[in-house]
Amino acid sequence: MNIYPIIFLIVSFGSMIGAFILEGGSPAMLAAETAAIIVFGGTIGSVGLGSSPKKLKNIPAMLKLIFTAKEKDLVEIVNYFKQLSFKTRKNGLLSIEGELTDELDPFIKKGLQLVVDGVDPQMVRSILEFELESTYDRHKENGAIFESAGGFAPTMGVIGTVMGLVQVLSNLADPAVLGEKIAVAFIATLYGVGSANLIFLPMASRLKDLNNEETKEKGLIIEAILLIQEGANPNILTEKLKGFLDKKQAKKFNEIDNEEKS
Repeated sequence: MNIYPIIFLIVSFGSMIGAFILEGGSPAMLAAETAAIIVFGGTIGSVGLGSSPKKLKNIPAMLKLIFTAKEKDLVEIVNYFKQLSFKTRKNGLLSIEGELTDELDPFIKKGLQLVVDGVDPQMVRSILEFELESTYDRHKENGAIFESAGGFAPTMGVIGTVMGLVQVLSNLADPAVLGEKIAVAFIATLYGVGSANLIFLPMASRLKDLNNEETKEKGLIIEAILLIQEGANPNILTEKLKGFLDKKQAKKFNEIDNEEKS
């Protein structure tokens, strides 16, 4: 499990609640069942109405991805294709068949299988890029569910507050409790704005980042497979693929490369 999303979730909620307590408030004051029902129930209903059942079924998988996704190791991938390049230059493209195991990344396996089958390089690129684009669009659509929730939640909070104020204004017989009732009414707005900015929108942003990382990884894989297919020199292949790495990753790769040469 990736612990960082959990840490930052605790930090965001902890900061908000901690500041509230420092101002003299009590955590119990933040608990309002009716506000929670209006905001979260209304948000779920609105999102469900605006999304297809197929997308809604993907929500558990998306939540799991947010909290379990590991950082893409592009350095390892570049090194893998460098070693594969040495192998194919020595033994030919058919030697790739030995690499096509169940443990291999499915996208890499598919690309290498196309190479072994003798598919034209342009067709290999077309097939892999089409799958990449389809995956990107699908993940983008799934992430839009949380963006939608982030848009609906504040509005639901305002609706909850208005409903609470209607109740307050309909009964002004006891002025002594008006302040408390008005405060409770505004908890709905707090729930709506808080859930949007502390939960839904950050989750949408996290999914967007993961999608971009996967796109970059698959883009690297496509270029590597095509270079393998054309029989590129391992050093040339390495230099081209290093263009996908940032400075820190490139430094790490150079250190590994130097260790292997020594």
